[in-house]
Amino acid sequence: MAKNIMIQGTMSGAGKSLLVAGLCRIFKQDGYRVAPFKSQNMALNSFITKEGLEMGRAQVVQAQAAGIEPSVRMNPILLKPMSDVGSQVIVNGEVRGNMSARDYFAYKKSLLEDIKKAYDSLEEEYDIIVIEGAGSPAEINLKDQDIVNMGMAQLVDAPVLLVGDIDRGGVFAQLVGTVALLEEQERARVKGLVINKFRGDQTILDPGIQQLKQYCSIPVVGVTPYLKVDIEDEDSLSERLDSSEKEGLFDVAVIRFPHISNFTDFLVLEHDERIALRYVDRPAKLGTPDLILLPGTKNTMEDLRWLRTSGMEAVIQKAHAKGSILFGICGGYQMLGQGLSDPERVEAGGELAGLGYLPMETVFTREKTRTRVRGRIGQIGGSLDLLSGCAVEGYEIHMGETALCAEVSAVETGDAAFSHRQPESFGQFVTITDEITGESKSDGAATDTVYGTYVHGIFDAEGVVPALVQALAKKKGVDLAHMESQSFAAYKEKQFDLLADTLRNHLDMEYIYQMMEQSVSV
Repeated sequence: MAKNIMIQGTMSGAGKSLLVAGLCRIFKQDGYRVAPFKSQNMALNSFITKEGLEMGRAQVVQAQAAGIEPSVRMNPILLKPMSDVGSQVIVNGEVRGNMSARDYFAYKKSLLEDIKKAYDSLEEEYDIIVIEGAGSPAEINLKDQDIVNMGMAQLVDAPVLLVGDIDRGGVFAQLVGTVALLEEQERARVKGLVINKFRGDQTILDPGIQQLKQYCSIPVVGVTPYLKVDIEDEDSLSERLDSSEKEGLFDVAVIRFPHISNFTDFLVLEHDERIALRYVDRPAKLGTPDLILLPGTKNTMEDLRWLRTSGMEAVIQKAHAKGSILFGICGGYQMLGQGLSDPERVEAGGELAGLGYLPMETVFTREKTRTRVRGRIGQIGGSLDLLSGCAVEGYEIHMGETALCAEVSAVETGDAAFSHRQPESFGQFVTITDEITGESKSDGAATDTVYGTYVHGIFDAEGVVPALVQALAKKKGVDLAHMESQSFAAYKEKQFDLLADTLRNHLDMEYIYQMMEQSVSV
Protein backbone atom coordinates (compact mmCIF):
# COMPACT_ATOMS: atom_id res chain seq x y z
CA MET A 1 0.00 0.00 0.00
CA ALA A 2 1.12 3.54 -0.71
CA LYS A 3 1.99 5.76 2.20
CA ASN A 4 -0.08 8.92 2.49
CA ILE A 5 -0.28 12.29 4.16
CA MET A 6 -3.12 14.80 4.15
CA ILE A 7 -2.85 18.59 4.22
CA GLN A 8 -5.86 20.32 5.77
CA GLY A 9 -6.28 24.02 6.45
CA THR A 10 -7.98 26.21 8.99
CA MET A 11 -9.78 28.01 6.14
CA SER A 12 -9.86 28.37 2.39
CA GLY A 13 -6.71 30.02 1.09
CA ALA A 14 -4.47 28.84 3.92
CA GLY A 15 -1.94 27.62 1.36
CA LYS A 16 -2.84 23.92 1.13
CA SER A 17 -2.52 23.63 -2.65
CA LEU A 18 0.97 25.10 -2.75
CA LEU A 19 2.17 22.97 0.17
CA VAL A 20 0.87 19.84 -1.54
CA ALA A 21 2.72 20.82 -4.73
CA GLY A 22 5.89 21.43 -2.74
CA LEU A 23 5.69 18.09 -0.93
CA CYS A 24 5.05 16.32 -4.22
CA ARG A 25 8.26 17.84 -5.63
CA ILE A 26 10.24 16.96 -2.47
CA PHE A 27 9.11 13.33 -2.53
CA LYS A 28 9.90 13.15 -6.27
CA GLN A 29 13.37 14.54 -5.61
CA ASP A 30 13.83 11.91 -2.91
CA GLY A 31 13.16 9.15 -5.43
CA TYR A 32 9.55 8.27 -4.72
CA ARG A 33 6.69 7.83 -7.15
CA VAL A 34 4.24 10.40 -5.80
CA ALA A 35 0.76 11.57 -6.81
CA PRO A 36 -1.57 14.31 -5.52
CA PHE A 37 -5.21 13.69 -4.63
CA LYS A 38 -8.21 15.88 -3.80
CA SER A 39 -11.53 14.11 -3.55
CA GLN A 40 -13.58 17.24 -4.24
CA ASN A 41 -12.48 20.55 -5.65
CA MET A 42 -14.52 23.67 -6.35
CA ALA A 43 -12.93 25.80 -9.05
CA LEU A 44 -13.59 27.52 -12.35
CA ASN A 45 -10.09 26.77 -13.65
CA SER A 46 -10.13 23.28 -15.11
CA PHE A 47 -8.09 21.09 -17.45
CA ILE A 48 -8.73 18.32 -19.98
CA THR A 49 -6.68 15.15 -19.63
CA LYS A 50 -5.33 13.17 -22.56
CA GLU A 51 -8.43 10.93 -22.23
CA GLY A 52 -10.72 13.93 -22.70
CA LEU A 53 -11.81 14.13 -19.05
CA GLU A 54 -12.14 17.28 -16.96
CA MET A 55 -10.34 17.95 -13.66
CA GLY A 56 -9.28 20.87 -11.48
CA ARG A 57 -6.10 22.68 -12.45
CA ALA A 58 -4.76 22.70 -8.89
CA GLN A 59 -4.22 18.94 -9.09
CA VAL A 60 -2.72 19.37 -12.57
CA VAL A 61 -0.11 21.72 -11.13
CA GLN A 62 0.58 19.28 -8.29
CA ALA A 63 0.98 16.46 -10.82
CA GLN A 64 3.45 18.61 -12.76
CA ALA A 65 5.39 19.16 -9.53
CA ALA A 66 5.44 15.37 -9.07
CA GLY A 67 6.66 14.92 -12.65
CA ILE A 68 3.69 12.81 -13.76
CA GLU A 69 0.84 13.00 -16.27
CA PRO A 70 -2.32 14.53 -14.76
CA SER A 71 -5.12 12.01 -14.28
CA VAL A 72 -8.76 12.61 -13.44
CA ARG A 73 -8.29 10.07 -10.64
CA MET A 74 -6.42 12.81 -8.76
CA ASN A 75 -9.60 14.90 -8.61
CA PRO A 76 -12.65 12.61 -8.99
CA ILE A 77 -15.19 15.34 -8.12
CA LEU A 78 -15.04 18.86 -9.56
CA LEU A 79 -17.66 21.52 -8.79
CA LYS A 80 -17.83 24.48 -11.16
CA PRO A 81 -19.96 27.26 -9.65
CA MET A 82 -22.81 28.40 -11.89
CA SER A 83 -24.25 30.85 -9.36
CA ASP A 84 -24.03 31.70 -5.66
CA VAL A 85 -26.16 28.66 -4.80
CA GLY A 86 -25.45 26.07 -7.49
CA SER A 87 -22.70 24.30 -9.44
CA GLN A 88 -22.06 22.01 -12.35
CA VAL A 89 -21.13 18.64 -10.86
CA ILE A 90 -18.37 16.74 -12.67
CA VAL A 91 -17.60 13.16 -11.54
CA ASN A 92 -14.66 11.22 -12.92
CA GLY A 93 -14.21 13.92 -15.52
CA GLU A 94 -17.76 13.86 -16.90
CA VAL A 95 -20.72 16.15 -16.21
CA ARG A 96 -23.41 14.67 -13.94
CA GLY A 97 -25.56 17.80 -14.14
CA ASN A 98 -26.23 21.12 -12.42
CA MET A 99 -27.22 20.99 -8.77
CA SER A 100 -28.18 23.48 -6.10
CA ALA A 101 -26.00 23.51 -2.99
CA ARG A 102 -28.75 21.80 -0.99
CA ASP A 103 -29.27 19.07 -3.59
CA TYR A 104 -25.56 18.38 -3.86
CA PHE A 105 -25.22 18.26 -0.06
CA ALA A 106 -27.79 15.46 0.00
CA TYR A 107 -26.19 13.71 -2.99
CA LYS A 108 -22.48 13.79 -2.31
CA LYS A 109 -22.25 10.87 0.15
CA SER A 110 -23.28 8.63 -2.76
CA LEU A 111 -19.98 9.59 -4.42
CA LEU A 112 -17.81 7.87 -1.80
CA GLU A 113 -17.50 4.79 -3.97
CA ASP A 114 -16.17 6.92 -6.86
CA ILE A 115 -13.70 8.63 -4.53
CA LYS A 116 -12.41 5.37 -3.04
CA LYS A 117 -12.09 3.73 -6.46
CA ALA A 118 -10.03 6.64 -7.77
CA TYR A 119 -7.80 6.65 -4.68
CA ASP A 120 -7.30 2.88 -4.72
CA SER A 121 -6.27 3.04 -8.37
CA LEU A 122 -3.58 5.62 -7.59
CA GLU A 123 -2.45 3.58 -4.60
CA GLU A 124 -1.60 0.68 -6.92
CA GLU A 125 0.77 2.85 -8.96
CA TYR A 126 2.47 5.22 -6.52
CA ASP A 127 4.60 5.06 -3.37
CA ILE A 128 3.18 8.20 -1.73
CA ILE A 129 -0.13 10.02 -2.12
CA VAL A 130 -0.35 13.62 -0.90
CA ILE A 131 -3.99 14.44 -0.18
CA GLU A 132 -5.42 17.94 -0.06
CA GLY A 133 -8.46 18.92 1.98
CA ALA A 134 -10.86 21.76 1.22
CA GLY A 135 -11.84 24.73 3.33
CA SER A 136 -11.76 23.78 7.01
CA PRO A 137 -12.32 20.44 8.79
CA ALA A 138 -14.15 22.31 11.57
CA GLU A 139 -17.26 23.22 9.59
CA ILE A 140 -19.51 21.65 12.23
CA ASN A 141 -22.67 22.11 10.13
CA LEU A 142 -21.18 19.99 7.30
CA LYS A 143 -19.38 17.22 9.18
CA ASP A 144 -22.03 14.55 8.78
CA GLN A 145 -21.63 14.67 5.00
CA ASP A 146 -17.88 15.31 4.83
CA ILE A 147 -16.04 13.61 1.97
CA VAL A 148 -13.05 15.93 1.58
CA ASN A 149 -11.51 16.61 5.02
CA MET A 150 -11.65 14.31 8.05
CA GLY A 151 -14.12 12.04 6.27
CA MET A 152 -11.50 11.52 3.57
CA ALA A 153 -8.70 11.06 6.12
CA GLN A 154 -10.77 8.39 7.87
CA LEU A 155 -11.58 6.67 4.56
CA VAL A 156 -7.92 6.11 3.69
CA ASP A 157 -6.38 6.21 7.20
CA ALA A 158 -4.27 9.32 6.56
CA PRO A 159 -2.26 11.37 9.08
CA VAL A 160 -3.03 15.09 8.87
CA LEU A 161 -0.93 18.25 8.84
CA LEU A 162 -3.13 21.22 9.82
CA VAL A 163 -2.08 24.51 8.20
CA GLY A 164 -2.91 28.00 9.47
CA ASP A 165 -2.45 31.30 7.61
CA ILE A 166 -0.60 33.87 9.72
CA ASP A 167 -0.71 36.48 6.96
CA ARG A 168 -4.44 37.00 7.58
CA GLY A 169 -3.90 37.35 11.32
CA GLY A 170 -5.18 35.28 14.24
CA VAL A 171 -3.24 32.15 13.35
CA PHE A 172 -3.15 30.87 16.94
CA ALA A 173 -6.92 31.23 17.25
CA GLN A 174 -7.28 29.53 13.84
CA LEU A 175 -5.28 26.48 14.88
CA VAL A 176 -6.47 26.17 18.48
CA GLY A 177 -10.10 26.78 17.50
CA THR A 178 -9.98 24.25 14.68
CA VAL A 179 -8.45 21.56 16.87
CA ALA A 180 -10.97 22.30 19.65
CA LEU A 181 -13.90 21.80 17.28
CA LEU A 182 -12.65 18.43 16.08
CA GLU A 183 -14.02 15.24 17.60
CA GLU A 184 -11.62 13.12 19.61
CA GLN A 185 -10.94 10.61 16.84
CA GLU A 186 -10.40 13.49 14.40
CA ARG A 187 -7.90 15.22 16.69
CA ALA A 188 -5.97 11.94 16.90
CA ARG A 189 -5.34 12.20 13.16
CA VAL A 190 -3.70 15.63 13.39
CA LYS A 191 -0.03 14.80 13.81
CA GLY A 192 1.42 18.23 13.14
CA LEU A 193 0.67 21.93 12.83
CA VAL A 194 2.12 24.31 10.24
CA ILE A 195 2.12 28.10 10.43
CA ASN A 196 2.13 29.31 6.84
CA LYS A 197 2.88 32.62 5.06
CA PHE A 198 5.09 34.05 7.84
CA ARG A 199 7.02 37.29 7.30
CA GLY A 200 9.46 38.74 9.78
CA ASP A 201 11.62 37.63 12.70
CA GLN A 202 10.60 34.16 13.86
CA THR A 203 12.12 34.64 17.32
CA ILE A 204 9.22 36.97 18.07
CA LEU A 205 6.85 34.16 17.13
CA ASP A 206 8.57 31.44 19.20
CA PRO A 207 6.79 32.12 22.55
CA GLY A 208 3.44 31.74 20.81
CA ILE A 209 4.57 28.47 19.23
CA GLN A 210 5.39 27.07 22.66
CA GLN A 211 1.95 27.98 23.96
CA LEU A 212 0.35 26.55 20.83
CA LYS A 213 1.97 23.20 21.54
CA GLN A 214 0.60 23.31 25.09
CA TYR A 215 -2.94 24.20 24.04
CA CYS A 216 -3.15 21.58 21.30
CA SER A 217 -0.70 18.90 22.48
CA ILE A 218 0.38 18.64 18.84
CA PRO A 219 3.88 19.47 17.58
CA VAL A 220 4.50 22.42 15.28
CA VAL A 221 6.19 20.87 12.25
CA GLY A 222 7.27 24.13 10.68
CA VAL A 223 6.84 27.84 10.09
CA THR A 224 6.87 28.39 6.35
CA PRO A 225 7.55 31.82 4.86
CA TYR A 226 5.35 33.80 2.53
CA LEU A 227 6.48 31.92 -0.53
CA LYS A 228 7.87 34.02 -3.36
CA VAL A 229 7.35 31.43 -6.07
CA ASP A 230 5.52 31.86 -9.36
CA ILE A 231 3.23 28.85 -9.47
CA GLU A 232 -0.44 28.60 -10.47
CA ASP A 233 -2.81 29.14 -7.58
CA GLU A 234 -6.50 28.52 -6.91
CA ASP A 235 -8.72 30.74 -9.05
CA SER A 236 -11.11 32.12 -6.44
CA LEU A 237 -8.36 33.52 -4.24
CA SER A 238 -5.72 34.40 -6.82
CA GLU A 239 -3.79 37.57 -6.16
CA ARG A 240 -2.88 37.66 -9.84
CA LEU A 241 -6.28 39.09 -10.71
CA ASP A 242 -5.64 42.16 -8.56
CA SER A 243 -2.05 42.75 -9.65
CA SER A 244 -1.24 45.56 -12.10
CA GLU A 245 2.18 46.71 -10.94
CA LYS A 246 4.31 45.22 -13.73
CA GLU A 247 5.80 47.44 -16.41
CA GLY A 248 6.58 46.31 -19.93
CA LEU A 249 6.82 47.35 -23.54
CA PHE A 250 3.32 46.15 -24.35
CA ASP A 251 0.13 46.83 -22.43
CA VAL A 252 -2.11 43.73 -22.43
CA ALA A 253 -5.49 43.91 -20.67
CA VAL A 254 -7.55 40.86 -19.70
CA ILE A 255 -11.23 41.59 -19.13
CA ARG A 256 -12.05 40.29 -15.67
CA PHE A 257 -15.50 38.81 -16.11
CA PRO A 258 -17.53 38.07 -12.96
CA HIS A 259 -17.42 34.37 -13.90
CA ILE A 260 -13.90 34.36 -15.36
CA SER A 261 -12.43 30.88 -15.83
CA ASN A 262 -9.17 29.40 -17.08
CA PHE A 263 -7.23 32.64 -16.73
CA THR A 264 -4.26 30.27 -16.57
CA ASP A 265 -4.28 30.73 -20.35
CA PHE A 266 -2.40 33.98 -19.73
CA LEU A 267 0.30 32.88 -17.26
CA VAL A 268 2.86 32.55 -20.05
CA LEU A 269 2.14 36.17 -21.06
CA GLU A 270 2.40 37.31 -17.46
CA HIS A 271 5.82 35.68 -17.24
CA ASP A 272 7.23 37.49 -20.30
CA GLU A 273 9.13 40.58 -19.15
CA ARG A 274 8.17 42.47 -22.31
CA ILE A 275 4.45 42.24 -21.52
CA ALA A 276 2.64 44.20 -18.81
CA LEU A 277 -0.44 42.03 -18.19
CA ARG A 278 -3.30 43.41 -16.10
CA TYR A 279 -6.88 42.41 -15.29
CA VAL A 280 -9.58 45.05 -15.85
CA ASP A 281 -13.09 45.07 -14.39
CA ARG A 282 -13.98 48.78 -14.60
CA PRO A 283 -14.33 50.96 -17.71
CA ALA A 284 -12.12 53.71 -16.30
CA LYS A 285 -9.17 51.29 -16.06
CA LEU A 286 -9.09 49.99 -19.64
CA GLY A 287 -7.52 52.82 -21.63
CA THR A 288 -6.14 51.83 -25.04
CA PRO A 289 -4.00 48.71 -24.51
CA ASP A 290 -2.06 47.08 -27.31
CA LEU A 291 -4.07 43.89 -26.87
CA ILE A 292 -7.41 43.20 -25.16
CA LEU A 293 -8.00 39.59 -24.15
CA LEU A 294 -11.51 38.26 -23.54
CA PRO A 295 -11.02 35.09 -21.47
CA GLY A 296 -13.13 32.04 -20.78
CA THR A 297 -16.16 32.28 -18.53
CA LYS A 298 -18.46 29.80 -16.80
CA ASN A 299 -21.47 31.88 -17.82
CA THR A 300 -20.97 33.51 -21.21
CA MET A 301 -24.36 35.17 -21.57
CA GLU A 302 -24.46 36.61 -18.05
CA ASP A 303 -20.95 37.98 -18.44
CA LEU A 304 -21.83 39.46 -21.82
CA ARG A 305 -24.76 41.23 -20.17
CA TRP A 306 -22.36 42.48 -17.50
CA LEU A 307 -20.00 43.70 -20.22
CA ARG A 308 -22.89 45.68 -21.68
CA THR A 309 -24.49 47.08 -18.51
CA SER A 310 -21.18 47.93 -16.80
CA GLY A 311 -20.04 50.11 -19.68
CA MET A 312 -17.13 47.78 -20.53
CA GLU A 313 -18.51 47.05 -24.00
CA ALA A 314 -18.46 50.75 -24.89
CA VAL A 315 -14.85 51.27 -23.78
CA ILE A 316 -13.75 48.10 -25.59
CA GLN A 317 -15.34 49.47 -28.77
CA LYS A 318 -13.59 52.79 -28.24
CA ALA A 319 -10.21 51.14 -27.61
CA HIS A 320 -10.58 48.92 -30.68
CA ALA A 321 -11.42 51.94 -32.83
CA LYS A 322 -8.19 53.54 -31.61
CA GLY A 323 -6.09 50.50 -32.50
CA SER A 324 -6.38 47.89 -29.72
CA ILE A 325 -6.34 44.29 -30.99
CA LEU A 326 -9.12 42.02 -29.69
CA PHE A 327 -8.49 38.35 -28.89
CA GLY A 328 -11.13 36.02 -27.42
CA ILE A 329 -10.74 32.52 -26.03
CA CYS A 330 -13.67 30.15 -25.46
CA GLY A 331 -16.46 32.25 -23.87
CA GLY A 332 -14.64 35.40 -24.93
CA TYR A 333 -14.56 34.06 -28.49
CA GLN A 334 -18.29 33.35 -28.37
CA MET A 335 -18.95 36.95 -27.28
CA LEU A 336 -17.08 38.34 -30.29
CA GLY A 337 -19.65 36.85 -32.64
CA GLN A 338 -22.96 38.12 -33.93
CA GLY A 339 -25.27 36.40 -31.49
CA LEU A 340 -25.74 33.77 -28.78
CA SER A 341 -28.79 31.58 -28.31
CA ASP A 342 -29.66 29.34 -25.35
CA PRO A 343 -32.87 27.49 -26.25
CA GLU A 344 -32.34 24.70 -23.68
CA ARG A 345 -31.50 27.08 -20.80
CA VAL A 346 -28.01 25.67 -20.38
CA GLU A 347 -27.08 29.06 -18.91
CA ALA A 348 -29.75 31.74 -18.50
CA GLY A 349 -31.82 30.99 -21.60
CA GLY A 350 -32.96 33.30 -24.38
CA GLU A 351 -31.02 35.11 -27.09
CA LEU A 352 -28.46 37.87 -26.92
CA ALA A 353 -26.59 39.93 -29.48
CA GLY A 354 -22.85 39.44 -29.47
CA LEU A 355 -20.21 42.13 -29.81
CA GLY A 356 -20.46 41.71 -33.58
CA TYR A 357 -16.77 41.61 -34.51
CA LEU A 358 -16.67 38.08 -35.95
CA PRO A 359 -19.18 36.54 -38.39
CA MET A 360 -20.44 33.60 -36.37
CA GLU A 361 -23.26 32.57 -34.04
CA THR A 362 -23.22 30.29 -30.99
CA VAL A 363 -26.04 28.02 -29.87
CA PHE A 364 -25.76 26.48 -26.40
CA THR A 365 -26.59 22.78 -26.06
CA ARG A 366 -26.39 20.43 -23.11
CA GLU A 367 -23.55 18.45 -24.62
CA LYS A 368 -20.16 19.59 -23.34
CA THR A 369 -17.12 19.60 -25.61
CA ARG A 370 -14.05 18.21 -23.79
CA THR A 371 -10.96 17.30 -25.76
CA ARG A 372 -7.27 17.91 -26.29
CA VAL A 373 -6.06 19.34 -29.60
CA ARG A 374 -2.93 20.23 -31.52
CA GLY A 375 -2.41 22.01 -34.81
CA ARG A 376 -1.23 25.20 -36.48
CA ILE A 377 -2.41 28.76 -36.82
CA GLY A 378 -3.44 29.46 -40.41
CA GLN A 379 -2.16 32.08 -42.80
CA ILE A 380 -3.83 34.97 -41.04
CA GLY A 381 -3.34 38.59 -41.94
CA GLY A 382 -3.56 41.86 -40.14
CA SER A 383 -2.01 42.86 -36.84
CA LEU A 384 -1.02 39.35 -35.77
CA ASP A 385 0.14 38.04 -39.14
CA LEU A 386 3.44 36.86 -37.64
CA LEU A 387 1.53 34.15 -35.77
CA SER A 388 0.83 32.44 -39.09
CA GLY A 389 2.11 28.87 -39.13
CA CYS A 390 2.84 28.67 -35.38
CA ALA A 391 2.31 25.21 -33.88
CA VAL A 392 -0.24 25.18 -31.05
CA GLU A 393 -1.61 22.66 -28.59
CA GLY A 394 -4.13 22.83 -25.81
CA TYR A 395 -7.64 21.76 -24.95
CA GLU A 396 -11.26 22.64 -25.58
CA ILE A 397 -13.80 22.75 -22.79
CA HIS A 398 -17.06 24.50 -23.53
CA MET A 399 -20.81 24.37 -23.87
CA GLY A 400 -22.21 25.56 -27.19
CA GLU A 401 -21.57 25.07 -30.88
CA THR A 402 -20.31 27.96 -33.01
CA ALA A 403 -20.94 28.26 -36.75
CA LEU A 404 -19.34 30.78 -39.08
CA CYS A 405 -21.67 32.60 -41.42
CA ALA A 406 -21.29 35.26 -44.10
CA GLU A 407 -24.34 37.25 -43.16
CA VAL A 408 -26.20 37.27 -39.85
CA SER A 409 -29.37 39.17 -39.08
CA ALA A 410 -29.84 41.11 -35.87
CA VAL A 411 -30.66 39.05 -32.76
CA GLU A 412 -33.67 40.21 -30.82
CA THR A 413 -32.91 40.41 -27.09
CA GLY A 414 -35.38 40.56 -24.26
CA ASP A 415 -35.51 44.33 -24.19
CA ALA A 416 -33.90 45.70 -27.36
CA ALA A 417 -32.53 44.75 -30.78
CA PHE A 418 -28.81 45.40 -31.21
CA SER A 419 -27.78 46.03 -34.80
CA HIS A 420 -24.61 44.17 -35.77
CA ARG A 421 -21.55 45.92 -37.03
CA GLN A 422 -20.31 44.59 -40.37
CA PRO A 423 -17.32 42.27 -39.75
CA GLU A 424 -14.11 42.79 -41.65
CA SER A 425 -13.05 40.16 -44.16
CA PHE A 426 -12.20 37.04 -42.20
CA GLY A 427 -10.58 33.63 -42.31
CA GLN A 428 -10.28 30.57 -40.09
CA PHE A 429 -7.85 31.10 -37.23
CA VAL A 430 -6.38 27.65 -36.60
CA THR A 431 -6.49 24.11 -38.01
CA ILE A 432 -6.40 21.46 -35.31
CA THR A 433 -6.54 17.71 -34.80
CA ASP A 434 -8.69 16.30 -32.02
CA GLU A 435 -6.35 14.02 -30.05
CA ILE A 436 -9.26 11.98 -28.72
CA THR A 437 -11.09 11.26 -32.00
CA GLY A 438 -8.32 11.94 -34.53
CA GLU A 439 -10.64 14.28 -36.43
CA SER A 440 -9.13 17.34 -38.13
CA LYS A 441 -11.11 20.56 -38.14
CA SER A 442 -10.89 24.33 -38.41
CA ASP A 443 -11.42 26.45 -35.32
CA GLY A 444 -11.97 30.11 -34.61
CA ALA A 445 -11.97 33.14 -36.85
CA ALA A 446 -9.59 35.98 -37.63
CA THR A 447 -9.90 39.42 -39.16
CA ASP A 448 -7.20 42.07 -39.43
CA THR A 449 -7.72 43.22 -35.83
CA VAL A 450 -9.95 40.63 -34.11
CA TYR A 451 -9.10 36.99 -33.37
CA GLY A 452 -10.92 34.20 -31.59
CA THR A 453 -10.56 30.50 -30.78
CA TYR A 454 -11.88 27.76 -28.52
CA VAL A 455 -8.35 26.48 -27.78
CA HIS A 456 -7.29 26.97 -24.18
CA GLY A 457 -3.51 27.09 -23.77
CA ILE A 458 -3.01 28.51 -27.26
CA PHE A 459 -0.20 30.78 -26.03
CA ASP A 460 1.71 27.97 -24.26
CA ALA A 461 3.54 26.36 -27.20
CA GLU A 462 7.14 27.56 -27.38
CA GLY A 463 6.90 29.68 -30.56
CA VAL A 464 3.60 31.48 -29.98
CA VAL A 465 4.51 34.19 -27.48
CA PRO A 466 7.72 35.20 -29.32
CA ALA A 467 5.66 35.57 -32.50
CA LEU A 468 2.97 37.51 -30.65
CA VAL A 469 5.53 39.86 -29.15
CA GLN A 470 7.16 40.38 -32.54
CA ALA A 471 3.76 41.19 -34.04
CA LEU A 472 3.01 43.73 -31.31
CA ALA A 473 6.46 45.25 -31.76
CA LYS A 474 5.97 45.50 -35.51
CA LYS A 475 2.62 47.24 -35.05
CA LYS A 476 4.04 49.59 -32.43
CA GLY A 477 7.40 50.21 -34.11
CA VAL A 478 9.43 48.85 -31.19
CA ASP A 479 12.92 47.34 -31.49
CA LEU A 480 13.24 44.03 -29.60
CA ALA A 481 16.88 43.32 -30.45
CA HIS A 482 18.01 43.59 -26.81
CA MET A 483 15.23 41.48 -25.27
CA GLU A 484 14.88 37.67 -25.39
CA SER A 485 12.22 35.33 -24.06
CA GLN A 486 12.85 32.40 -21.71
CA SER A 487 11.32 28.93 -22.00
CA PHE A 488 8.18 28.92 -19.88
CA ALA A 489 8.44 25.17 -19.27
CA ALA A 490 11.99 25.53 -17.92
CA TYR A 491 10.89 28.48 -15.81
CA LYS A 492 8.10 26.43 -14.20
CA GLU A 493 10.51 23.63 -13.34
CA LYS A 494 12.80 26.10 -11.58
CA GLN A 495 9.83 27.42 -9.61
CA PHE A 496 8.88 23.93 -8.44
CA ASP A 497 12.46 23.30 -7.33
CA LEU A 498 12.55 26.66 -5.52
CA LEU A 499 9.31 25.76 -3.73
CA ALA A 500 10.73 22.40 -2.65
CA ASP A 501 14.01 23.93 -1.44
CA THR A 502 12.15 26.53 0.62
CA LEU A 503 9.87 23.96 2.26
CA ARG A 504 12.83 21.68 3.05
CA ASN A 505 14.41 24.56 4.94
CA HIS A 506 11.29 25.29 7.02
CA LEU A 507 9.54 21.95 7.55
CA ASP A 508 10.71 19.04 9.68
CA MET A 509 10.83 16.56 6.82
CA GLU A 510 12.25 13.80 9.01
CA TYR A 511 9.17 14.06 11.24
CA ILE A 512 6.87 14.14 8.19
CA TYR A 513 8.39 10.90 6.89
CA GLN A 514 7.87 9.35 10.36
CA MET A 515 4.21 10.43 10.30
CA MET A 516 3.64 8.48 7.11
CA GLU A 517 5.20 5.31 8.50
CA GLN A 518 2.70 5.01 11.37
CA SER A 519 -0.91 3.90 11.09
CA VAL A 520 -3.34 6.28 12.76
CA SER A 521 -6.46 4.09 12.63
CA VAL A 522 -8.85 5.24 15.36
